[in-house]
Amino acid sequence: MHVALTGATGFLGLRLLRRLLDTHRSVTVLAHTGSGNALHRISRFFELTGASAEFTAGLPDRLRVVETDLALPRLGLSGRTFQKLADGLGAIWHSAGSINLEGDLPELRRTNVEGTRHVLELAAAGRQMPAVHHVSTAFVAGARRDGVAYEDELDDARGFENAYERSKYEAELLVHAWSREHGRPALVLRPSILVTDLPPHPELPAHPLLVIERILRDACRAADPASPGRADRLRVRTVGHPHGRLNLLQVEHAAEVMVRLAGLAPSGGVDTYHVVHDRDVPVPTVVTLLERLVPLSIDLVATRPDAPSALEALLDYYPGMTAYLAHRRRFDDTRVRTRLGPSAASAPVGLDYLWSGLAPRGKPLPGAPDIPPAALSSASYA
Repeated sequence: MHVALTGATGFLGLRLLRRLLDTHRSVTVLAHTGSGNALHRISRFFELTGASAEFTAGLPDRLRVVETDLALPRLGLSGRTFQKLADGLGAIWHSAGSINLEGDLPELRRTNVEGTRHVLELAAAGRQMPAVHHVSTAFVAGARRDGVAYEDELDDARGFENAYERSKYEAELLVHAWSREHGRPALVLRPSILVTDLPPHPELPAHPLLVIERILRDACRAADPASPGRADRLRVRTVGHPHGRLNLLQVEHAAEVMVRLAGLAPSGGVDTYHVVHDRDVPVPTVVTLLERLVPLSIDLVATRPDAPSALEALLDYYPGMTAYLAHRRRFDDTRVRTRLGPSAASAPVGLDYLWSGLAPRGKPLPGAPDIPPAALSSASYA
């Protein structure tokens, strides 16, 4: 069975590709038109992550790159090329998408919703009736901040923390509608926040949590241009829960679980799985990590400050980021554990692991920030 993969040069997509190459002689990579040499970027990832020279040298013979535009009907291909592509596939993995927490809804819909629509059109057109494996997110659970999110749930009753979550919810609705219309099964995989302990490298996809670091650094500079050279730390209050928790999962483990789930017999409808860690990370651990990365002291408060500082006001423009510090919910993964057993569990994710994937290679985890009391009492609350 020949498979195609969208998003193959992304943070998760590269790990999915590695797993798919373990079980398939060749893979078709649906790369974005004009995004650069996908084969070179894929090869560099494997070189930098320890693949053998023999494996990397064989990639040109095992990967077929087709440049597409997910936002366009027929993926931007001619009718003949589109049909030929569709007819040659036995399965389609749709991993491409925007995870821009700052993006507006129309922008995210073009990528996440219309992109899914056009991938489903490709699946519908194929003579072999290719299987559909759609990568969504556990955060389609939306703005529910406590309780349990179940795998069969898909509604917008509580709204969403940001446009990204809504766009992924709408994409899942398309998968369900497609399955009903064509009477064909589909697999929906909902990972939580994916992380790695692989140190940052300019030729590797950025760790998702690096986006949060960038937002915090940019906000610090905008609120206080002198902050990069300050000896003290800025203090910021943000809504969060001291007993909150976030689900963070190793990306390599997520890819392994996803490929194994795709190998199971489908039920005939839409099979949805939460690909999540069995142990959540406490929000205070995440706060500690951010304080080590950015010159900030972060105070979790129950409600938004009545008189926000300049920095706090700027962070309010990024509610998709800070909202998660108030989450106490958990994601039920009973179905995954039932199907895969104890092997679905993964190693712990702690502060040291997270630091390794965000800090420059070899930089040790610093101790608790030394914050002078005077700095805290005068830190940008005017």
